[in-house]
Amino acid sequence: MTSPSNPLGPLQLPPEPEPERAEPPPEPPRARMPRPPPVCAAIIGGSVALFVLDAVLSGGGTLNGRMGPLFRQLALYGPLVQEGEYWRTLGFIFTHGGPLHLGFNMWVAYSLGGPFERAIGSRRFLMLSVITALGSSAFALLFNFNIPTVGASGMILGYGGAVLLTATREFRRSIIFWLLQVAALSLLPGVSWAGHLGGFLFGVPVGIALRAGPRVFTRAAPLLLAVALAVVYISANPERFGRIP
Repeated sequence: MTSPSNPLGPLQLPPEPEPERAEPPPEPPRARMPRPPPVCAAIIGGSVALFVLDAVLSGGGTLNGRMGPLFRQLALYGPLVQEGEYWRTLGFIFTHGGPLHLGFNMWVAYSLGGPFERAIGSRRFLMLSVITALGSSAFALLFNFNIPTVGASGMILGYGGAVLLTATREFRRSIIFWLLQVAALSLLPGVSWAGHLGGFLFGVPVGIALRAGPRVFTRAAPLLLAVALAVVYISANPERFGRIP
């Protein structure tokens, strides 16, 4: 038997609808790390650039914990400061004893110092940095006169001391916990507990002045700077003040 012919021609089925494709969800915006403000950027950029340059000039010696030619000109060392090389009392914050030392200090300078600089302004933060760096060098000279000292950690501890007096109660707890950790690390061999302590102790009165308001800070900051300079001078010249290093 033959099937009846279809007068309309071959049967054409409607095309199957294509399955709907789900549009991919939009990518969430990537969180970008904010750029450090000017003073923090100068500290971080200067420290990293100096470390790389010193490593190149020393043939990689800086990477192995040995000081290259630039670090020898900037490291804090009592006898050389006593001879008049006072630039070391600030220059030493840009020198570090190895990649781990550099990385840790620069991360804390960015994560703690950056927000604090934005909060109080770069001028006040610069004054804080100078005062606490000098306080750190003063105590390092006072207690470790004949031992070379490098690193920005003392200055950064000064940030912690200032933040401790100006932070909210919740953030203050985090700062106290961090300070206790650093205090424990300060007891390890090769770590300058004196430099850490000096930076912190000079950071506390700066924090008090910041908390009291702009007028008080404007008057107190030069006085604190003068005290820091005086303590540096006394620490760098022990024989003039009847002290044996």
